[in-house]
Amino acid sequence: MTEHTKTDGLPGMDAPDLPQVLERARPRNERMNAAKVECNACPVLCQISEGRAGACDRYANHAGVLVRLDPVVVLRKTLEAGEATLVPFAARAQAAQQSGADAAASDAGSGPSTPPAPWSGDLLLSEEVFVTGVGSSTTYPDYKPAPFIVGSQVQGVDMVTVVTEGIFSYCSFKVKIDTDRFLGSEQANVRCKGEVVGHVTTAEYGSQMLSLGGVHHLTGGTKKEGRVTAEMMQLLGNKQAVEFTIDGGSQLVIQAGRAPIVNGVAEQRMRVGCGSAAIGIFARQFFGHADEVVVVDDHITGVLTEHQAGRCLDMKSSGIQMRGRKSTPGRYFQVANPGTGWGGTDIADPLAIIEGWDPEVAWPGLRLLMTSTTGEHACWYVLDGQLNPVEAQMPSEVRRIVDRIGENCEPSLASVLFLGGAGGSLRAGVTENPVLLTRSIKNALVNVTCGGAPAYVWPGGGITVMADVLRMPDNSFGTVPTPAIVAPIEFSMRRTDYEALGGHAGQIRSLREVLEHGAWHNDGAPQALAWQTLPSANPWPLGRPPLLG
Repeated sequence: MTEHTKTDGLPGMDAPDLPQVLERARPRNERMNAAKVECNACPVLCQISEGRAGACDRYANHAGVLVRLDPVVVLRKTLEAGEATLVPFAARAQAAQQSGADAAASDAGSGPSTPPAPWSGDLLLSEEVFVTGVGSSTTYPDYKPAPFIVGSQVQGVDMVTVVTEGIFSYCSFKVKIDTDRFLGSEQANVRCKGEVVGHVTTAEYGSQMLSLGGVHHLTGGTKKEGRVTAEMMQLLGNKQAVEFTIDGGSQLVIQAGRAPIVNGVAEQRMRVGCGSAAIGIFARQFFGHADEVVVVDDHITGVLTEHQAGRCLDMKSSGIQMRGRKSTPGRYFQVANPGTGWGGTDIADPLAIIEGWDPEVAWPGLRLLMTSTTGEHACWYVLDGQLNPVEAQMPSEVRRIVDRIGENCEPSLASVLFLGGAGGSLRAGVTENPVLLTRSIKNALVNVTCGGAPAYVWPGGGITVMADVLRMPDNSFGTVPTPAIVAPIEFSMRRTDYEALGGHAGQIRSLREVLEHGAWHNDGAPQALAWQTLPSANPWPLGRPPLLG
């Protein structure tokens, strides 16, 4: 079921075999072909022919029924060896019914009429199972309750989790790239497939930050810009590699949790600190083995004998004369232009940042180490009779210290964080009075998660959440061709607090009922569950102290 209906949509994806039924669609107008189904999961309102998928590849027409093609992801603290990871809702319901029939037959003295289905009720322990928004579908526009409003019990406390897939226009990804290389100037455009999809922001001590996506790129530019932005965000959020170029800067390949590739070269190390910090950290180790140490850095280059650390060690001045702007003793700014060379500068020869030596202070035989902030570049020099640095073999004691600089550099990674504003009608799927949901979140009465992963809620107005995509289930993100991003979100709280904020208490269903029958608006046709183990780095979504007291 990969063919699309005639809509202005996004590229197709293979669909799983088990559809999740949402509701039997009804034609909105008499002119629509009766054989088609109108999807109301987003404002595009695709009219989908039998056997075809809508423009987003998330919904399809299955025998006149609107179905969700991806399974609902359910988290468990542990998965037993050999347990199936994809199980249809209907099979679970049939297993439960069969279990009751077998028990009745056993009481009557006869055996079961059919073999038992591969499902055990122990999967329904509410303290081990959490229904996520991944694959849950949406009830957009959310004047209707969310697809899943799950009642459970944790440590004797009655809990409610409201589960949905949110359609986010106001969202972006904040990307942290661990590198010393120059990526681009602040505010420089970041492009994907030639379209502007974000910009460079600030450098944060060994990392360069990018802001990618956002409502202005999704909806405020050309049609192509919005489409490319949505595609890029879906791939990046789903932990796949994406290629970018930065105006006036570098070419990048970014993938969450992997080393960034800058101009075709995979980064290896994140700096231990700036040049000044590296001098401070390793000054005592250099003492006695080198007469001068320069740690080359695009931002703050350190010079050992002038630095406070060298002065505290009572080191003799070397008479070195540095390029750049002197900040405080032993700390120099702008020794070179930004680039992909030593310490994030544009130099390949470290001696280029030395203007000379004071003949009244320097001496022949002076031992000079020049190294970068990661230890990837390092050279050893000895001054000759004319006070010219001559490269020599680095002593083993000095090499050991340079290697220790590298040892203290963490692996270079790209980190991708989803940032979304959970506003609009999404809140109406939770409560009839949205402001009470916002206040309850601010008062720590509601725990917000994205695919079961912890979400940071920004201070200030609204519900602005941020989550690390590496802590979310695989393939958590989708798109709709409005264009917008589809992302999972869950709100968990005590049942009493849910009732107090005006929640849809009449739609609360037990965890058992949810796992047996699926979303409240299905009509009994097959649906699918995908079981995943809770990532070890994530806390249990229903177990945080603010919720349980």
